[in-house]
Amino acid sequence: MKTRHPLHAFILVAGWLPLAWLIWAYFTRNLTVNPIQAATQRTGDFAIVFLLLSLACTPLYTLTRNAVLPRLRRPLGLFAFFYAALHFLIFAGLDYQFDQQALLQIFQEKQFVILGNFALTILTLLAVTSFRWWMKRLGKSWKTLHRFVYLAGILVVAHYALAVKGDALRLQGNTLLPVLAGILLAILFILRLPPVKGWLQALRSNQSASSQSEAAQVHSGVKDSRA
Repeated sequence: MKTRHPLHAFILVAGWLPLAWLIWAYFTRNLTVNPIQAATQRTGDFAIVFLLLSLACTPLYTLTRNAVLPRLRRPLGLFAFFYAALHFLIFAGLDYQFDQQALLQIFQEKQFVILGNFALTILTLLAVTSFRWWMKRLGKSWKTLHRFVYLAGILVVAHYALAVKGDALRLQGNTLLPVLAGILLAILFILRLPPVKGWLQALRSNQSASSQSEAAQVHSGVKDSRA
């Protein structure tokens, strides 16, 4: 049985901290004058942060070859799904009491709600199929399916940008957040392009070879000094 890397264990603990903070803020009445709206916004923020962290694991692995990074994609992705689902449940359940007519109207009036639900549908499908049983069952199709996480990322950023644009309460200080999220997502996409990925791998190989050569020269110098 594989032992958990400390960073993996840290992610599993840290992933619940935003929820703990949200509950504490609610019960201590520190969740603004409109706690439902604030909870909806915060869970959406948490979801996009975890999704971007999950997407960053592969490029960071390419750069560092740290074997623990691929193992972090799944827990980070599951936390992204969890907070996205919580975001939707607070919005639909607490804000609209699952009123189908009201929800249908908001779907028709606000495009960002449609984009968000498309993203949640993708994240739900990826979360359900993230287990080893599905990986074996789907075979090569599993990787193809899980590439849709990038589409989910685009939809989430678009949802975020349109939601902030249409929310006067958030225009005061958070307009840069969807822009930064979009820039980070674009960088992660670029780092995944085969030519860029190949260049990074070659650069790392050259640096590794240079480090080994320097270490060998130092070792040789030590041996010569002892002779």
